[in-house]
Amino acid sequence: MTKEEIKDLYSMKDILDRYGLPQPNRAGFICCPFHKEKTASMKIYKRDFNCFGCGANGDIFTFVMLMDGISFKEAYAALGGDYENSFSARLKIYQAQKKREMQRKTEERLKRKREMNYLLMEVYRKWLDWLEPLSDAWANTYNALQYQEYLWEVLNDSKECYEVIKQLR
Repeated sequence: MTKEEIKDLYSMKDILDRYGLPQPNRAGFICCPFHKEKTASMKIYKRDFNCFGCGANGDIFTFVMLMDGISFKEAYAALGGDYENSFSARLKIYQAQKKREMQRKTEERLKRKREMNYLLMEVYRKWLDWLEPLSDAWANTYNALQYQEYLWEVLNDSKECYEVIKQLR
């Protein structure tokens, strides 16, 4: 169970019953178990508490921690939480989200590279029409076009696209 599920499951009155403490009066006060007093100074709310005498306050986990002198992890386990499983489950969810995000970014990069490649091929083709055939500029443009066509084939081949993207980074 998560922390919020445990808070939904137990109210402060349930926790008081657990320790054999009296139920709050009509105003919602009890004598604070954390210091000696004659009059009730701890206000009990549905999900938390506050002592106006010693200043102790918090939720059900804090109350259990103070009553038993234990850590949050132990209080969480005492109230039915499974710390290891909840952490590992959240970690798996986080890792899956990161993996999906990385895949989406990789697909976006691949799409942008394809678009840029296509535009470059179109530009090189137009330059070939404008330049004097077999001049140095025409030969350089022709070679650049050949390279872009090669990249176009590779970028559209699903097996090799990820290796090319890694090389082009």
